[in-house]
Amino acid sequence: MFNLILVFDVGNTNIVLGVYEGEKLVTHWRVSTDRQKTSDEYGMLIRSLFDYQGLDMREIKAIMISSVVPPLNPVLEETSRQYFGVQPFEVGPGVKTGIALKYENPREVGADRVVNAVAAFERYGGPVIVVDFGTATTFCAISKQGEYLGGAIAPGIGISSEALFQRAAKLPRIELIKPKSIIGRNTVASMQAGIVYGFIGQVDGIVERMKAELGEDAKVVVTGGLAELIAADSKTIDEVDQFLTLEGLRLIYEKNK
Repeated sequence: MFNLILVFDVGNTNIVLGVYEGEKLVTHWRVSTDRQKTSDEYGMLIRSLFDYQGLDMREIKAIMISSVVPPLNPVLEETSRQYFGVQPFEVGPGVKTGIALKYENPREVGADRVVNAVAAFERYGGPVIVVDFGTATTFCAISKQGEYLGGAIAPGIGISSEALFQRAAKLPRIELIKPKSIIGRNTVASMQAGIVYGFIGQVDGIVERMKAELGEDAKVVVTGGLAELIAADSKTIDEVDQFLTLEGLRLIYEKNK
C-alpha cells in the first residue's frame, strides 16, 4: 500500500482537501474557508471527515498546502503537526515545480496559479491556457516549453453576483444557473442571463486574445466550482478538470519529496 498524502487547496471562499494513494485520488472534500477557526477546530473537522470515510489519519505520511490566504497558513501548519504528526510542505518560493515563472516578480504569482500550471502542463502539454473559477477568475498562459508567461485576473462569478445584489436595491440574490433564454422575461432570469452569458463572453474574449498574443493555438482547460456551467456554452473551452489543483499539489510533492 502506498503512503497516503493529504493536500490542501486553500482559497478565499473554500478549502478543497484531497487524499492521494500514489497517483489515485482516494477522496476529496470542500469546506468553507474560515479565518477565525483555530488549529484545533480544523483538526476536529478533518478528523470527522476522515472518520466518515473510514480513513485513518495515522496513514497520512505527507501534507502539501497551496494557500492564497496567508493568515491560515500557520493555523494549518499547527493542525498538520498536532493531528497528523507531519510537518507540512507549502507551495512557495524555492519549491521545485518544473515551471519557469516569467512574471516580472515571480513572488507575486499565487500558489494556486502555479499549482494549476504544473498540473495542466503535465496533463495536456503546452501551450495551454488555464481558467480557474474561484473567488477571482484567473487566466494563466503556459508556453510550449512549460514556461508560466502570466495571465489575467477578473472578479469571480460569485462576488460579481453578490455585488449586484448588494449595490442595486431592487435586485435580489439569485441562484447561479443557466437561464432558458438570453432574453430574460423576469428579473431573476434577466440577471442569470447577464451574469452567466456575460462570463461566457468574458472567457471566450480573453482566451481568444491570449491565443492571438501567443501566436499559436493552445489547449484551454478550466477548473473551479462553476467550470461546468460556463464550459457548456463556451466556444473556446476544451477540457473541464475539477481536480486540476489537487493533481498539481500531488505532482509538486513528487518533485520535492
